Amino acid sequence: MHTKVKQLIAGSIRTVGEEKTVELHPEIKEFVEENNLVEDGIKIVEKSTNNRFGGAYIERSDKETEEFLGEENSSFLNQPISYFKTHKNEFMYMEDPSFDLVSVDAVSFEVDDVFGTYNVMLGLKLQKKYGEAIKSFFASEMKAEDSRVDLMFDGNEGIWNINFALNNVEAFNEEMTIQTAYDLIYRFLFKLVVSVL
Repeated sequence: MHTKVKQLIAGSIRTVGEEKTVELHPEIKEFVEENNLVEDGIKIVEKSTNNRFGGAYIERSDKETEEFLGEENSSFLNQPISYFKTHKNEFMYMEDPSFDLVSVDAVSFEVDDVFGTYNVMLGLKLQKKYGEAIKSFFASEMKAEDSRVDLMFDGNEGIWNINFALNNVEAFNEEMTIQTAYDLIYRFLFKLVVSVL
């Protein structure tokens, strides 16, 4: 994780006159400060998360057939997550360059037909040996007693297929927008990767 964050910093330093600054999202800024990853003389500025996924690739598909229903721009993220309660047949798939830092290519989101929970599905690019640490993280971080998490290692792809209910993550609420939900997912995954590696 340290290496990836250092690469992110190296590519994000801006120089204005004599001052060097780097803009980082809150969880990354906190990690950098705790681990002293910025050289002296570089000022760290907290970056707003409002536009974290501004350049994301977003598509909606049918849950049963996986038929493509449409590509969306980032304004789609401003809708409340309840969109998926009224469109239960749909799931959303999103790719974003920022996911690379948390060892993920894309994150899918839908409402579970049986339990009515907001489900998150992704492939986590971590080795099989991290299985116990990943399970332990979910056990300690999920707030509900019945917080089901599906974890399965795919040896061919070299990834952990993970499916969990966002409802069981601290700070979740039914009123949030899709943008806020994805931001919560991102912060959760960041915490996961930091705790495991």
